[in-house]
Parts: sequence; C-alpha cells; structure tokens
Amino acid sequence: MKKWNVATLSACKGVRKLGCCTVYDACFARLADEAGVPILLVGDSIGMAALGYETTLPVRLEETLSATAAVARGAKDAMVVADMPFGSYQCGDDLAVANAVRCMKAGAEAVKLEGGAEVAGLVRRLARAGIPVIAHVGMMPQRVHGYGGFRKQGKTPEAADAIRADARAVAEAGAFAVTLECIPADLAAEITSELAILTIGIGAGPACDAQWLVMHDLLGLNAAAPSFAKRYARLGDAARQAFTAYVADVAAGAFPPK
Repeated sequence: MKKWNVATLSACKGVRKLGCCTVYDACFARLADEAGVPILLVGDSIGMAALGYETTLPVRLEETLSATAAVARGAKDAMVVADMPFGSYQCGDDLAVANAVRCMKAGAEAVKLEGGAEVAGLVRRLARAGIPVIAHVGMMPQRVHGYGGFRKQGKTPEAADAIRADARAVAEAGAFAVTLECIPADLAAEITSELAILTIGIGAGPACDAQWLVMHDLLGLNAAAPSFAKRYARLGDAARQAFTAYVADVAAGAFPPK
C-alpha cells in the first residue's frame, strides 16, 4: 500500500478510476483503509447518516472535527478529507481559513467545500496556505432549501453552462479535485474531459475520474438509499438479527454464560 496524497491521486486521472467513500469513525476508517479506499471523506452527510438530522445543515464544525480526528486515527494510507459544514466557511474568508486550519489540525489532509465561482477566492486562499481543496458543484446539499429538495441540477442548457463555469473557476483557483453531484452524465463527462483536475462523481454517471459513495448506503445500513447508490452488503439486516438474538438470549438466560 502507498500513502495517498494530492500527487498520487492526481496521477490517476485518465489512468485509473478511484472508488472513494464517506466514513465517520476509526473502526470503519480502518476497515476501508485496509480495503484500499484512497480517499475517506468525513462528510457532512454524517448529519443524515449517523446523527438523525433531515438535512446536512445542522451539522456543527465541532462534530466534524471530532469525527475527523477519529477517522485520522483509524486510517493509515487513505487521504482523510474533512467536509466543511454549513456556516463554517460562508461567514468571511478569514474565519473560513481559520476553520479549515482547525480541520487540518484535527487530522484532515484536505478540506471539501461546496460552491463554484463564488468560492473561488476562498479556494485560492486555502491552496496558497497549503490546504488542499476538493470543491463541489452541481447539486449542493447545503443549498437544499433553495432547490426545494434534493433535486438534479444542470438539466437545462443554461444551468449546464453555469455548472461548467463553476467547475472551471474552482479548478483555476487551485482545487485539486471537484465533486460533481447529481448532474446529467453527459455533462459530467464533458467537465471531466475538459478539466485537468480530478472529478469525483456522486449521482453523475460513470465518466468521472472517481466516485463518492456514502458508507451507510454502500454497506446497506440505511433503510433507503439514492437510486444511483449500490448496496455491497446488507449490514443493517445482519445487525438487526444480531440485536434480536442478543435480546432473546438475555431473556432466556442463555447470556451471559455461567
């Protein structure tokens, strides 16, 4: 195994597709790392996947920092990326840089933030400060209320042009990768072909250089998953059966053993 970093990840563009995922604790970070997952994202999706929120918006920076530290302790070779939660970078570039520094001190090796041309200046400042950045365009979950729900973006020519311009802006500002979420596959393919940096898709088709998948969807821990997600296990069913057997054993006096 090799330690993944900006250089080794960037060298995979056009050569090797990368399967990346979210994790939120040391245990699953270790398992994913041992399996060879190159990027472990401490996503603000922790809010919906693990904390019981209906959106990502309530996630606090302190929750991200705690999870980032745990993931960093569990990972050895994967790059650990901290997703900057809503409110941690919309409040002025000075505070945003300070919050990104806190993420790095917690164990992150890069940060991810949502936005296109409007955050290009911040991306440039972070990159110049030595903080690697993954940008995020297309459908941005932190803007769910503006969309009126989690809805596919870039469906009209005008919307597609805006997403292309956003992706170009963050690449020119110094992001080493850009997430393309819930946009038409042909648009994602065009952006991937145009940009020299990595594109990481989620619900954006197979042409992207890499893919994100939320850990809970990948492992079948959620009752429902997005249509583009694939369940590679059904750990939710296995866990439920284990809990049921445990409760039954205790009730029957079979656990603990004499």
